[in-house]
Amino acid sequence: MSVLFNHAIRREFLPQGTNPITMVRQSGKRMRTPDILEVHELVAGGLVRPAFASDRAMVLLDTVTGLRRSELIGLKWLDVNFEDLELSVTRSVYRQRVGRCKAEISRKPVPLDPWVAEELLTWKLAAPYNQSKDWVFASTRKKGKQPYSPDSLLKRSIRPAAERVKIAKHIGWHTFRRTFTTLLKANGEDVKVVQELLRQATVKMTLEVYA
Repeated sequence: MSVLFNHAIRREFLPQGTNPITMVRQSGKRMRTPDILEVHELVAGGLVRPAFASDRAMVLLDTVTGLRRSELIGLKWLDVNFEDLELSVTRSVYRQRVGRCKAEISRKPVPLDPWVAEELLTWKLAAPYNQSKDWVFASTRKKGKQPYSPDSLLKRSIRPAAERVKIAKHIGWHTFRRTFTTLLKANGEDVKVVQELLRQATVKMTLEVYA
């Protein structure tokens, strides 16, 4: 809102020096505590076992890497290094528009656990679009030209899977990223390591927003 009013002032729709937002007091306190998933909810509860192989691979990958949803659906098979167990995160997709990652630190390689790499390889062998330049999570409805819509996946598969096993928490893509962060902290990982794995600019953001 401050930027909007500044623009109006520059264009002389408003008098100079009269941005009303400068007088607004803003609290950083959360209105509600974000939901974090427990290990038993992810595994024993069946949340990582949705009906479709692509959805299973997607949930597993997001849970153990903490990728942002735009980065997750922006992956192509050429970004997956099965030999060195790394993901190259070089692009993001938001509302089917392909762009660069939000910051330089976001483009750092992401380590890949061997068993998750195996799940990804299983999905690759079964996927109808599995060439190097194809999206890892390509939409069949769009004939592979676009990745899946992350919001549609939540409604179609992930939230119904949670309801079936009586998980009452509100689940979004950021839930997996926060869960990843919190589990790392619970395991005693140094906050600097957590920050590096999340590819965030500051430790403060890691502690205050995610963990």
